[in-house]
Amino acid sequence: MNFLYEFYYGNQLLDWLISIGIIVGAFILNKLIVVFNKNILQKLAGKTNSRLDDILFQMLEAPILLGIALFSIWIASQRLNLDHQVEDFIAKAYRLLIVINITWFIARFGNAVIQEYLSPKEEGKNDAFKLDTHLVAMIRRSWLIIIWSVGIVMGLNNVGVNVGTLIAGLGIGGLAFGLGAQTTIKNLFGGFTIITDRPFKIGERIKVDNADGFVEDIGIRSTKIRTLDKRLVTIPNFKITELSVENISREPAKRMLVKLNLNYKTSDEKMKEAISILKAIPNKVEHVSNNVSATFSDFSETGMHITLIYFVEKSGDILETPSQVNFEILKEFKQAGIEFAFPTPTIYIEK
Repeated sequence: MNFLYEFYYGNQLLDWLISIGIIVGAFILNKLIVVFNKNILQKLAGKTNSRLDDILFQMLEAPILLGIALFSIWIASQRLNLDHQVEDFIAKAYRLLIVINITWFIARFGNAVIQEYLSPKEEGKNDAFKLDTHLVAMIRRSWLIIIWSVGIVMGLNNVGVNVGTLIAGLGIGGLAFGLGAQTTIKNLFGGFTIITDRPFKIGERIKVDNADGFVEDIGIRSTKIRTLDKRLVTIPNFKITELSVENISREPAKRMLVKLNLNYKTSDEKMKEAISILKAIPNKVEHVSNNVSATFSDFSETGMHITLIYFVEKSGDILETPSQVNFEILKEFKQAGIEFAFPTPTIYIEK
């Protein structure tokens, strides 16, 4: 067994084996922790009413495993007589990775909590604590940027980097970059305004600028609209916040106006009957609201006009419902003997 006490690279073979054993033992311990967490801790957490403990055990597992691995490497290296530069490198790497590991856990845990408690579970679900999907995405990105920025600064500070000098050096370049990125910044704030104010959502039909179509995506920089011609229009967010946006999808009903032209042979009784037929349309055609207006509006060279105003409810098809209304008018007028006028003047000659 004397060979165990022979020196290799400045250390006895026994010391090398013990250090390797510490690292191997740490990985075995990690396997046991994974099994224990999966089969016991997570099952116990699943029996509670709160989801917070489930999230904690799920998010905490990976950072703990990495922390144990780093600690075992640190202990193993401390037992050995290594070159000064190697020891210094391991010490700095250990301090940096420990801070990164803690930052990783905080970022993962916060991200999971935001996703669990702020994201809507079902589309259209009414919950005071649930936010719009895009707003949640922006909050998650902001959380990750802030946490990782703080973590990286603390990690660099731990290894002796003068963060103040580094930031000052980057400040000059950052100023030049910021001047060139004003439009991008305006778009970022525009996207945040759209998400928080919610003038429209994905899938809704809007009119903005010269675009009329359905919103396909609300990004950080721009909003994409699929027009009625199936063309994709991309509009910068800052322009949308400066323009008037008409949300067609949120109108409770679509107003329809129809001009009916009856010939001058129509008696006043038939004219009144025609108006009664029109006012009864909601009883015969689905998705037409009861707020119907039918009036004898004016005379013209071609005939006497009745103006019909009705509303197609949001649940109705904006193309099919008016077609059904027109068929109903045609059928009822024919049955009542009410004739439409031709779109040309009629000349009567007295004998």
